[in-house]
Amino acid sequence: MKRFPAQYLGAFSVFKKLNTPARVQDFVETFPINFERKGSTCRSPLTTLRVGTAHCIEGALLAAAAFWYHGERPFLLDLKTGRGDESHVVALFKRGGRWGAVSKTNHAVLRYREPVYVSPRELTMSYFHEYFLDNGRKTLKSHSAPFDLLLYKRDWLTSKKDLWDLIDKLDRAPHFQIVPAGTKLRPADIIERRAGKITQWKR
Repeated sequence: MKRFPAQYLGAFSVFKKLNTPARVQDFVETFPINFERKGSTCRSPLTTLRVGTAHCIEGALLAAAAFWYHGERPFLLDLKTGRGDESHVVALFKRGGRWGAVSKTNHAVLRYREPVYVSPRELTMSYFHEYFLDNGRKTLKSHSAPFDLLLYKRDWLTSKKDLWDLIDKLDRAPHFQIVPAGTKLRPADIIERRAGKITQWKR
């Protein structure tokens, strides 16, 4: 596996203590949500460290960079939704042959996952019932295979430009459908919808 670039070790020295998934998640949690008040962004990990805010894919990239710093492959997982909702991206990791995920979100759901899942699909399904709109309609439709950032040629660690081409590659990567055609889903009930409105950071 390609090593973390030696010339960037100093810039990312904050990762030294992030030697467990829990510590990576705790670190990502310290970043207020990037509400994109000045327009959409997809910042590199170095830019995110400097700016000090992050939304889901920026948090996932930051977590993936921390895993790579400690000699692990930097994987993303894309959770793609249907109409009216936004996709979510998490950073994958493995412990003891099982998958877990670091997740950056402003909500009470779609959060960290312990490494207890046999496959990325099984992990994805743990998010299925949490993914719904205010009217209760469930929206999670498909998930990607683990997206290896080491196969992405652009300098995603330190780029000063937004990584829109990375998002495009992730969006166009093979995805696996979750809901069989014609399946009628029961909406999330009222107590789930109320819980889903809990947020960590206020606008």
